[in-house]
Amino acid sequence: MHLLRHLDDLPAPLRKRGSAVTIGSFDGLHLGHQQLLAAVRSAATSRDLNSIVMSFEPAPTEYFQAASPPARLMRFREKFEALVKQDINIFYCPRFSADMRQLSAPDFVRRILVHGLNVRHIVVGDDSRFARRREGDVELLRTMSAPLGYSVKQVPSVIVSGDRVSSTAIRAACAEGDMSRATTLLGRPYRMSGKVIRGEQMGRKLGFPTANVDLRRRQSAVMGIFAVRVSGLGDSPLDGVASVGTRPTFDGTKPILEIHLFDFSEDIYGRYIEVDFIARLREQKRYESVDGLVAQMHIDADNARTILAEAAA
Repeated sequence: MHLLRHLDDLPAPLRKRGSAVTIGSFDGLHLGHQQLLAAVRSAATSRDLNSIVMSFEPAPTEYFQAASPPARLMRFREKFEALVKQDINIFYCPRFSADMRQLSAPDFVRRILVHGLNVRHIVVGDDSRFARRREGDVELLRTMSAPLGYSVKQVPSVIVSGDRVSSTAIRAACAEGDMSRATTLLGRPYRMSGKVIRGEQMGRKLGFPTANVDLRRRQSAVMGIFAVRVSGLGDSPLDGVASVGTRPTFDGTKPILEIHLFDFSEDIYGRYIEVDFIARLREQKRYESVDGLVAQMHIDADNARTILAEAAA
């Protein structure tokens, strides 16, 4: 997959070929997003076009709510890696800036989609809005389609158990610790990934050595203690128990992901791992003594083993 940050960097042969494009945040790449991507791939294949996903970095919601942005389900790297697996040709991800926020919907269509990406087919969801003050919608796209030479397909929302699949609904499920619900809406367990970094060796001193991963998020979608499965360290995932939080017993302030892998003792500093959140065991809590914390950690590990064994059965 080709990553495109500036329209001028699109190779001439690819621009000449034309494109099928979908636009959105694609945070989480949930079941609804996957349906949009399937429609783009299908149109691109049948019409011999580039399949293009357009998103923004930072996300518009982060730009407009800079002081307190919503939790990200995916970092940029995680989104890129997920799109690679979706067999998309081009990920166009320009910077969302003051100039971009002032671009009118007609100018967005003409300058970016038509002249920039040579769009021939556009796929949108049933709630798609874009450009200045979110004034662009599917009706405007259809109105402009004939004179500008492209077609439009609107894809309906995915409904699961009577609820519409959305990134907002997944964030809510994660915040509530309902990882089963999040898994259902995503079509897979909620995942965080990153490089294992050196920490303060606090877990090792307590008898629970951990692999520490920097969240690299302004806000985390999950907080608490979890039963997890970790990929990237062997042929099959490894079971473990993880904490996402500030370590309140030790007066921590920066949230971090710490994973204790069961029956595992290898040196994995610098390794890139993927952590699937299977179930939340409890919220993070401040303990009056280290002994009280260690006792609870043993209980958490036992509960995680039981949950993961049942999930695998």
